[in-house]
Formats: sequence, structure tokens, C-alpha cells
Amino acid sequence: MSDSSPASDTPVLDVWCELQCPDCRTALEDLRALRTRYGDRLEVRLRHFPLEKHKHSFAAAQAAEEAAAQGRLWPYVEAVLARLEELDRRGEPVLVEVARELGLDAEEFDTALVDGRHILIVDADQAEGKAIGVTGTPTYVIGGERLDGGKSQEGLRERIEEIADRLLGRSSAL
Repeated sequence: MSDSSPASDTPVLDVWCELQCPDCRTALEDLRALRTRYGDRLEVRLRHFPLEKHKHSFAAAQAAEEAAAQGRLWPYVEAVLARLEELDRRGEPVLVEVARELGLDAEEFDTALVDGRHILIVDADQAEGKAIGVTGTPTYVIGGERLDGGKSQEGLRERIEEIADRLLGRSSAL
């Protein structure tokens, strides 16, 4: 979500992701570990980077924004990524089904996918990602450093933790 603003001393980890990406599904384990380790001391923000090769990724990004609007972004993201193959096969109906299964207003998801209310957020994220050199997903940005997980995620969590620890040390010393 690109519209949230971090607390003044809270480091931000932007996660450029798309919901049809197997590597993003793999990255969930690292994201869970980071959220557990840092709690509210690190803001983890989902940033959208739908890839053209994935037919339903743009709709999935819009649906994720609707989940955020309904207060359930990360549970929705995780549930959609868990059904990656089904989303590939069946498309947008899966996005609405996941919302229903999570107790969200599924009809509002359906409407949001038709009326395009979240398109600007998705477009802005994608444009910003391109501007900073994002070419694949997942890509992380923390403390001004871009870390590309699209080729390999090996060692990325450790690198993110090093940067977060450094930023937290700096911010707590101020």
C-alpha cells in the first residue's frame, strides 16, 4: 500500500510484490519472520509490481488494495499466494472467493474489480518501482537500498535484518 506514512523513527521495508509470483509466495516465510522479530518497530509495506507475464496480477493487486481497505491486507495476500495455481487457472473469481473465505465483503471486491477504484494506487506503485529499477518480484527497499529477490532470495532476510538493526540503532540513538 503506497498511501501509508511511517512513524518518524520507524524504518520502512517496501516489498515490491505481485500475487501471481511463486517467488513472492516463497518470500512470505521471510516476511512473517521479519514481522515477528520487529513487530511495529519496522513498517512492512506491500508495493504492487504486477508483471505482464501473469494475466491476473493487475486484478490481484487491486483486490489486495480492497483487502487493505477492509483491514485485512496481509491475511488476504497470504491466502491468494497460497492459491497461486488456482488463480493462474481460474482467474478473478478466485480473488472474490478468497475474500469471502476470509469474511470480507466479497461483493465489494467484485465491485472494486469492475469500477477500478484502486487502479491509481497500483499504477503509482508500479511506476515508482520502475523508476527505482525494480524489474522483478520480490524486490525489497529498506534504508535506501534495493535488494532483488527475483533471482535468489538466499541471504536477503539476513541483509534486511542488518539494515533494519542499523536503522533502528540510529533512530533510537537520536
